[in-house]
Amino acid sequence: MALISRKTFQFYSSSTSASRSVLMTLSKRLSFIKGQQKPQCCSSVAMRMLCVKDKSQYMFCRKNHIQLRMQSLSVKETVRLCGDTENCTKSDNMWMDEQLFFKKLNNLCTSEEIFDFLSSLEVMSDTMAAGALQRISEVEVDDSGLKNPGVLENEVFRALCLQFEFESSKLSNTGLLNALQALVTLCIDPQSTLMVSLLSESEERLGKAQLTAENLCALGESLLELESPSCAMLEQIVNHMQEKDIKKWSPREIVMVYKILQLTARERKQYQNLLNRLNSVTLPAVSQLSPNFASVILNSLVVLCQTQAVALVTALCKHSAKHVPYFTDYELVNVLDAFLYFRHREQIFTEALEMHVPQSILTMHPQTVCKVMQYCCKKAILSKPIFDAVAESFISSADRLTTDQVAEYIIPFGTLNYLPPSASSLFRRLETVLHTRLSHFQPHTLVNLLHSCVLIQRYPLNFLPKIFSPYFLQKLQAQPPGLNGVVTSQLTQLFLTVTLECPFYEGPKLLPKYRVKAFPMPHSSCDVHLLKRVKTGLLYLLKKRIYFASEVSTPYFYAVDIEIKLDEEGFVLPVAQREEVHKRIALCVDGQNRFCANSHNLLGEEAIKQRHLQLLGYEVVQIPYFEIESLENCRKMADYLHKKIFPHTYGLSR
Repeated sequence: MALISRKTFQFYSSSTSASRSVLMTLSKRLSFIKGQQKPQCCSSVAMRMLCVKDKSQYMFCRKNHIQLRMQSLSVKETVRLCGDTENCTKSDNMWMDEQLFFKKLNNLCTSEEIFDFLSSLEVMSDTMAAGALQRISEVEVDDSGLKNPGVLENEVFRALCLQFEFESSKLSNTGLLNALQALVTLCIDPQSTLMVSLLSESEERLGKAQLTAENLCALGESLLELESPSCAMLEQIVNHMQEKDIKKWSPREIVMVYKILQLTARERKQYQNLLNRLNSVTLPAVSQLSPNFASVILNSLVVLCQTQAVALVTALCKHSAKHVPYFTDYELVNVLDAFLYFRHREQIFTEALEMHVPQSILTMHPQTVCKVMQYCCKKAILSKPIFDAVAESFISSADRLTTDQVAEYIIPFGTLNYLPPSASSLFRRLETVLHTRLSHFQPHTLVNLLHSCVLIQRYPLNFLPKIFSPYFLQKLQAQPPGLNGVVTSQLTQLFLTVTLECPFYEGPKLLPKYRVKAFPMPHSSCDVHLLKRVKTGLLYLLKKRIYFASEVSTPYFYAVDIEIKLDEEGFVLPVAQREEVHKRIALCVDGQNRFCANSHNLLGEEAIKQRHLQLLGYEVVQIPYFEIESLENCRKMADYLHKKIFPHTYGLSR
């Protein structure tokens, strides 16, 4: 363990004439350069600083990193670093016990308090000095970056860094790697002489296999935070970690290896055996994982395509439910992405979201809200508490959303066929946004958005002339995915909606060449098993198969699950007969896939279909799965169908 003497502090605190001279020279040089180059602000660091590599050379910082301003010491001024604490003098009360030091350090809440505390010490170990740097990073860095860049100009801070730079080879592993972590957190430029010195020393010790599992973990975490980490070093860390007993790894070490593999495993087969072992070891440790660790591992499993790790994914998803209130926005997005990627659904997780989102939506990042809505939409989860809260949020903050975010907020309402209590205000707000920023929307985004509105009977008549214009359709065709089947179906349904539901619309219509012949309904295709049961019941009821047809294509783009024709007196006609048809009955055999999850609420695309069939002259009879799943035999099914289809007749005879 190395010791750091207060003599370095004296140099920077100008307690000797030599130090005063050096600081005055340094100050003049910096003032001269500052006069020519003003500091610049950026989001994570907020200023640009200079680095003195020697008495005549200056270098500007790169990107968002800060380079320290330091000056080389002469031989006489260089401070002694002792590698053995036993050889250092402790008799004159210069030494503070490490446990007491860290206890006092952790009670300090500002960098000024930390610097005053350090200035009161005569000597400290390198681990204590590194701990001080870590504490400074904890109090001075938040999600937006370094709060007070002036901290890096403090004489005590610069003195600590100077010794870490020039005496890196004498540092203990803990002191070296903890200091490196703190400086990475403080956004010090990786190309600065200080960071190059610490990274080079770390690489040398890594190559000599001198680092423990905890050291490897600390080094890996530091490298992962750098903008362009050395993949060679990261792979070395993984290789050394494999030599350790994987069953004894801590959660922190497990997470670090997942993150490294996520970055370095370009060819996943290379590390798949390690991943299999890691997945097995992680499973029993899931209950010990913090919200951050659970989020990181789920994200790594997604990136590494670990679809075979079903047990681990299931355990992590269940574990995540209790952490929902404690996830950061970034962590929650990672967890939701994992639920979507692995197609996993967890009721307790949804319930936790329903509690958390309404309470936190005012402080949630819009992109997090978008991800929550995407999760609900893809899983067909109609959560009224979430949707109502999102509607209120949109009404109050729509101007702050991007056009993509506007669409991601609104489209799920149409997809899941739900109008919130504030629907009138919601769509007035949307109309205002569209009037103001219509030209800013990407063509496909705009079509998706307007199509979702008509699903729930909100008609964007003012904007359809633009959608149906040849110029817009050409733009739509020119951008991926072009005018594919989904897009042309949406356009056709917009056209059909204004034709059937808005007969007073007199604007441009969709040209025939852009209309589909039939709507593809991949998400609401008929449940084959359910349809078979209904057809069996109808056969029992009508006696002959000629009296009904299944999966009938209509001239109006829709397909009917089962069609029955009646004459003027109400008698059933053979389906092949075209004359004397007075009424057509469309039976909609609605399986679970046509409803929101755990709900009797029809999805938007099925609701609009049944609405349009009715407007086209069909008598629509809905046969929902939840009404017939308990019917035990053909007789009961036939009785049920008789009451649904022919409620005013006592019996049927041919």
